[in-house]
Amino acid sequence: MNIGSMMAAGAIAFALSAGMAQAKLPVAPMDDAAKAKAAEAGVKKAEAAKKDSAALAKAQDRAVERYKKEHGKGGAAPEVKAAKPAAKK
Repeated sequence: MNIGSMMAAGAIAFALSAGMAQAKLPVAPMDDAAKAKAAEAGVKKAEAAKKDSAALAKAQDRAVERYKKEHGKGGAAPEVKAAKPAAKK
């Protein structure tokens, strides 16, 4: 056998063994305690998402208010006075 065919055979063997190693085991059925724990975790996750959403909305409102304060109520940028050119000597 030459080196090329040995490398190909090794690559095929590795690919097949890697596929079998990553096979998933079947999920065990959940009992009542596990279902209750999963439901509780879901409720906590929903409450955390709601809290995060409210915090994001509050931060966005503060950013809008600051922008309006700095740029005027209409949202237009404030006028910037141009610098006077230096006098020629």
